[in-house]
Amino acid sequence: MNSDEKHYLAHYNSKDYPAPIYTVDTVIFTLHESELLVLLVERGNHPHKGKWALPGGFVNLEQDLDINETALRMLMAKTGVEAPLLEQVATIGNPTRDPRGWSVSTLYLALIPYTPVQQMLDSVTDVVWHPLNAVEKLDLAFDHLKLIEMATQRLQSKTAYTALPMHVLKKPFTLTQLQQAFELLLNKKLEKKSFRRRILNANLLTEVGESVQENGKGRPAALYEPSPKLDQYAFIRVFGG
Repeated sequence: MNSDEKHYLAHYNSKDYPAPIYTVDTVIFTLHESELLVLLVERGNHPHKGKWALPGGFVNLEQDLDINETALRMLMAKTGVEAPLLEQVATIGNPTRDPRGWSVSTLYLALIPYTPVQQMLDSVTDVVWHPLNAVEKLDLAFDHLKLIEMATQRLQSKTAYTALPMHVLKKPFTLTQLQQAFELLLNKKLEKKSFRRRILNANLLTEVGESVQENGKGRPAALYEPSPKLDQYAFIRVFGG
């Protein structure tokens, strides 16, 4: 670094230039009782106080090493949820999405097995799993309905050629449970034999035992857990194509 650049940086003040509001928002999906759910928080502060919104918040310039850390931190603070899978979907910015001014948000999607969420009180008044097909009827804060639609499109697209649905299942799981997860995320039925053949041939599962049948009836189903290479695998042909 030459002396001119050192002098420039020593006297540079970022506050001399206008900057947009910058936040991180996350759409968290899960499956429960054969329904696709999304996690929403009720805002406890203005603007849009009392409206449902995605969990999110501002970057902590001193604490967060990157925006992934921001997303993880805000999820834990506002929902008590740990999300092992976070994927960046898009960055959205314009002068109308936030009444406080020109705003930018980086959108993430997360998949987790279903778990009841504890109520947290860090700028929210409630945390609730909502059926995805009922979200459009809610009066959501900001442009969060649009963000949910974007994340849903990404989820369905990636489900067609990856093993993403394994992240919404509690381990261990059966092949029937896994197929049901694929079908719910894709919103279409899959042929049983073809699905099982493709999943097993991909070597993405480790058999860990057998399920216990209710009343001792029927054959026990094999139980599986995903392999570590799950997130790096992509199927050559899409499911349901």
